[in-house]
Amino acid sequence: MGAIPTQRETVSRATGAPAHPGGVSVQECARAHVTLLGSSLAPGAARAMVRAALADWSALGLPGTEQLTEHLAADALVAVSELVTNAVVHAGTDVEVVCRLEETGTLVVEATDHHPSRAPRSGDRETPHETPEYGRGLRLVAALAEAWGITYRPGTKTVWARLRAAGAEAGEAAEAVEAVEAAERIEAYPDGRDLPFTPDTDPDGHPSPDRTEPLGPRRPEPTAPHGPEPEHSRPTAFPDRSDPPQWSGRRDGTARLGLRDREWLGHGALSFLAEASDLLAGQLDEDLVASLTGQLIVPRLADWCAVWLEDESLGRGAWSDAPGTVVGARLARVWHGSESHIEELRRALEKDPPRPRDPWRSGPVAHPWPGEALGPDGTHGTALAYRLVAGGRPLGTLVIGRAGPAGFPDEITGLVEDLSRRVALAIGAARQYARQATISAVLQRGLLPGAVAEIPGVRSALVHEPRDKGGPSGDFYDLFPAGDGRWCFALGDVQGKGPEAAVVIGLARPWLRLLAREEYGVPDVLDRLNQLLLDDATEAADAAARALVAAGGPPVAPGDGPQTRFLSLLYGELVPHDGGVRCTLASAGHPLPLLLGPDGTVRTVAEPQTLLGVVEDATYTSETFELCSGDTLLCVTDGVTERRSGSRQFDDGDGLATALTGCAGLDAELVAERIRRLVHEFGARPPEDDLALLVLQAE
Repeated sequence: MGAIPTQRETVSRATGAPAHPGGVSVQECARAHVTLLGSSLAPGAARAMVRAALADWSALGLPGTEQLTEHLAADALVAVSELVTNAVVHAGTDVEVVCRLEETGTLVVEATDHHPSRAPRSGDRETPHETPEYGRGLRLVAALAEAWGITYRPGTKTVWARLRAAGAEAGEAAEAVEAVEAAERIEAYPDGRDLPFTPDTDPDGHPSPDRTEPLGPRRPEPTAPHGPEPEHSRPTAFPDRSDPPQWSGRRDGTARLGLRDREWLGHGALSFLAEASDLLAGQLDEDLVASLTGQLIVPRLADWCAVWLEDESLGRGAWSDAPGTVVGARLARVWHGSESHIEELRRALEKDPPRPRDPWRSGPVAHPWPGEALGPDGTHGTALAYRLVAGGRPLGTLVIGRAGPAGFPDEITGLVEDLSRRVALAIGAARQYARQATISAVLQRGLLPGAVAEIPGVRSALVHEPRDKGGPSGDFYDLFPAGDGRWCFALGDVQGKGPEAAVVIGLARPWLRLLAREEYGVPDVLDRLNQLLLDDATEAADAAARALVAAGGPPVAPGDGPQTRFLSLLYGELVPHDGGVRCTLASAGHPLPLLLGPDGTVRTVAEPQTLLGVVEDATYTSETFELCSGDTLLCVTDGVTERRSGSRQFDDGDGLATALTGCAGLDAELVAERIRRLVHEFGARPPEDDLALLVLQAE
């Protein structure tokens, strides 16, 4: 999703021609590329492409693959992730990603966007201890790459990085870790003033075409190697959960890492954080975020972890000063490497929750060790608590624990702190989504009737499917008693979606009910509703003009104010009587209703008329007909008739009438379900518009 299929090919560097099928020349290099949509899914798709390409090339034994190391592969994944993230966030176009392996074993990764006038950002100033949501920036690429730069061409900009093949020597591994840690400590500027380059520009200030600038300094040559590291001790870029980092104690009682684990923290840890960010960013439920956090940490970084979530609306007062009590906080998730300890650990942690502390203090603090819950092998250990803060709001606490006297090394505490920021951002995003979904659901319930009326002698069925499950629909319906043996129905579609549509629905539906109960006929109801929408739009335009003039702005010209609110509406009145039901209806810019007879014949029963809210003093007319026993009236919105499959629409060639013909003999519920299913099956992708239909059937 978000990418076309990856294309991998072997290309001759000398001629650019495809490699001969009979073998691979020593002059050839491996190349893979993919084009990605400019979305949040692009970095993960780019990493997947590079990972698959390296595996394929190694399996084929292409020139240069003998120089590939797990360190180089991990660096390539981090570099391509950062390059693509910068392109998506700061250019906003599709991204073309290329990965090349040269005969020397050097990897080249490129990210090309189509917005060359926007320079890539080296980084942004953040508040202390905050990781930018859009990545660490090109400074991280500079720390990993032998050289990097930008190539400008007409209409495109390519940011590239060369990653030199190297062994797993101890000196170079330490150097790489120090370079990455230094890059993470650099503070950048949001306006880009600290960028290490100033591309040549034309007189208009745009970058000159075909200008290539190497930006990153070459990394120094490695110090004299101390011999290759034994094969069995080389770390993997993505260790599985059964192979956590190992550490031992110093003389002072603190923990230290061996060479193997330091190398993982300098290389694989960056890929781990990148993958964790993608995994957490896609979750819209805070409890699922807490569950994923436990699986990410245990046993990679700790023996167990727990996530406390608190009600941010209570603010800092959510934490009680009474020992062992917490107000507004709950233990959302407990995870242990051994499932047999989880319940005991949960009970122990609930008795001893994190203590109150300054929510703005960064870094971990000590937490009481729940030794009795962990059995004889876990009587002693170290537990640390990290506050989860996002957007200035405290959201909860992450607690991790490790058995044994050594405690946590500084490298692990720093990595968990970095991960905790990502967890906090994911929880904040999930809560924001939940709030919006709740508001939208409440608003939607207020805009639609709680129940539809039952009409004597008439069976009814309704389908209403908003396209945006988290926002108000632009379609609405109603079926209500109007008094004196009359029932009225309405099916409408407002121009636009979201709050603007909700305003119109909130205006139109109560007025429909009021006018119907005041015994206005169908044409009169539409006449008055049309004038009401026009008057409302005029008042809104006048208010906007007055506000602009009061602010010292120029007068608003006619037509420049708020747009008229259009509404298509099918409105009708039903009067049951002996032998059938009399139906009077009118369509104002709405798809025309269809009447299905018991013999399978289908005909339209209304005439097209103007949308409501468009023409001043418009006059509407209605049609009256009899719903005889077995007749079925189908009313739909344009989400049904304009359902697309490529260039075709569902109602092309009277497609809706044909579909309704096949419903002869079915009751109202089955007719509605059959039409809904046919609409969904018409196209391969989900519907792109709200969908609503109403079926009325005379018994």
